[in-house]
Amino acid sequence: MTTWTTALVGNPNTGKTSLFNALTRSYEYVGNWTGVTVEKKVGQLHRQSGALIDLPGIYSLHPMSRDEGVAVQYLLHETPDTLLNVVDASQLERNLYLTVQLLEYGVPTYIALNMNDVAEGRGIHIDPKKLSAALQVKVIPVNARRKHGISDIIGQLQSANSEATAPKEPLSFQLHYGDKVEAAITQMSALLPEANVPLRWVALQYLERNETVQHWVHNRLDSAQQRKLELIGEETENQLRAHGQALHLAQHLRAVRNSFIREVLSSSVNMNERKPHTLTERIDAIVTNRWLGIPIFIGILYLMFKATFEWIGTPLSDALDAFFSGPLTVGVSSLLDSIGASSFTHALLEEGIIAGVGGVLVFVPQIFILFLFISFIEDSGYMARVTIVMDRLMEAVGLNGKAFIPFVIGFGCNVPGIMAARTIEQPRERLVTTLLVPLMSCSARLSVYALFAGVFFESHQALVVLSLYLLGIVLSLLLAKLFTKRMMKEEQSVFVVELPPYRMPQWQTLFRNTWEKGKGFVRKAGTFILGGSVLIWLLTYAGPGGFGVEMDDSFLAYIGGLLAPLFIPLGFGTWQAGAALITGFLAKEIVVSTMNIIYHAPDAALLEAQIAQAFTPLSAFTFCAFILLYVPCLATVGILRKETSSWGWTAFAIGYSFVIAYIVALLITGVGRLLGYA
Repeated sequence: MTTWTTALVGNPNTGKTSLFNALTRSYEYVGNWTGVTVEKKVGQLHRQSGALIDLPGIYSLHPMSRDEGVAVQYLLHETPDTLLNVVDASQLERNLYLTVQLLEYGVPTYIALNMNDVAEGRGIHIDPKKLSAALQVKVIPVNARRKHGISDIIGQLQSANSEATAPKEPLSFQLHYGDKVEAAITQMSALLPEANVPLRWVALQYLERNETVQHWVHNRLDSAQQRKLELIGEETENQLRAHGQALHLAQHLRAVRNSFIREVLSSSVNMNERKPHTLTERIDAIVTNRWLGIPIFIGILYLMFKATFEWIGTPLSDALDAFFSGPLTVGVSSLLDSIGASSFTHALLEEGIIAGVGGVLVFVPQIFILFLFISFIEDSGYMARVTIVMDRLMEAVGLNGKAFIPFVIGFGCNVPGIMAARTIEQPRERLVTTLLVPLMSCSARLSVYALFAGVFFESHQALVVLSLYLLGIVLSLLLAKLFTKRMMKEEQSVFVVELPPYRMPQWQTLFRNTWEKGKGFVRKAGTFILGGSVLIWLLTYAGPGGFGVEMDDSFLAYIGGLLAPLFIPLGFGTWQAGAALITGFLAKEIVVSTMNIIYHAPDAALLEAQIAQAFTPLSAFTFCAFILLYVPCLATVGILRKETSSWGWTAFAIGYSFVIAYIVALLITGVGRLLGYA
């Protein structure tokens, strides 16, 4: 039973989530860019009774985005017993600003000094004992990736919380901000409501105009008391200016903290002569080059798809497909014969479940291989550079490089991609990004591309899939320009992103990342897609005339036929395509399940032959483009509603995506026919 809590706090990209995984022996998704943790996560300390709370990465306790606000809200409402502050040794000066604010919070605090190897490679040598003495807290050197120093941290936290029910002595750490500010803090503390939160810290955050803290305070005071607090802040700022200090009050507080940080650094850090160019800088000179950056990124994507669809993935998928259509189907059929199963049961298992679920599972190797490459790029540090490369282009459409991070995450699944937009500071820019993420090609759509590319574009699968991914990106940029022009006329963009050093990813972490990304696909195949496949098969098995009808006379044919005329101009105006698009709203993988059930054949060659008769190369590519762009899946619609807090914006996202999909598909069809690809 949990008896005490420790909050894990730090700047983005300091190794905080890696440390969380090591301390709890659990696993949270780790990515080498800003904004991976967008809400608090709870884990149990290894072999301890304490809980570890992983808070979002923040630069200070003055929140600029929704995910940073989560950390401040936690400190206000759920006072932890101890704090564990993760600090990047190679960026110590910047990281210590948050440390000072945490020390002012007054809860027993420990500092995990991470990335010492990176610091020493840059000629930075930190004395942990001197740093500990200067900050008046315990500093513990760690290497989160290699799990060095983990037992020391657990021991310190266990010792600090061994008597969790007893009242803890507050930290003695306190900066002096000058007589006028100190007087204001005293006056405000007397007006503030009693709470578990240290009143001096609340007063400082209030003077700093921390909106989250101000809102928390105002909810606990009447209007007269609120006005008194505001007057104290205004009078203090006027007094500072009257004595020749041309700083705002918040700037004054920052200046005092920065002065203290410089004193700490001078007593505990030695700087050797820095190497002229590190390996990271030499690589960055190429991959973030103004002219080479985007072509290199596109080239890397092309190689990923080449390996996924032609070099490695396709042979594995073919082998799995042969197993499902051969030994598995034959074995199940023989088993059913031996127990005297009915023809209905035969059809349900062989044509419904095996064809529907198996038709999706055959693409698991390709999806996992793609995720393996993406995980490698993320953990190596390159993905953070992609945001720098894209920043100039994103600025041209009214966003910034940080908005590209949700797009990249959306390649795996649109749901976490939309959630990652919480890291964007500006509300309207965050809204625009949220509305555009569903245009990113997720892993569910990948199974559709693999099916059609394997049939119609066997020798150019990688190029076809790459073109679809780029189509989603290009359209999102064009729409971003339109949306920001209409919605963000008075909003300035802010772009701050960490650039971690390049590292060779650890294989254990790499495979974990890959599994975490891909397991949702497998899980859906065994649950959601299984249920959907059974339902779709029943709709093909039953019709107005009863059960066992011809598929063209089934309920599914009737439902798909309602939409079929709409898609005639696009080249796939059949009830089969219409039915697949309807079921695809539930989950894009079910498009493949529907196709496999509709065009069920005893082996892969016959299935491909039937699909080849139903589509042409042009209509197949158009169909894939339509799948990319048309309405988001049900799960994405749900998260859109949650993140926008508006059914209006959710309906807009559904509506505009369908219109764009239809227009783009119509253009592809028209251009293709003009070029002779009828």
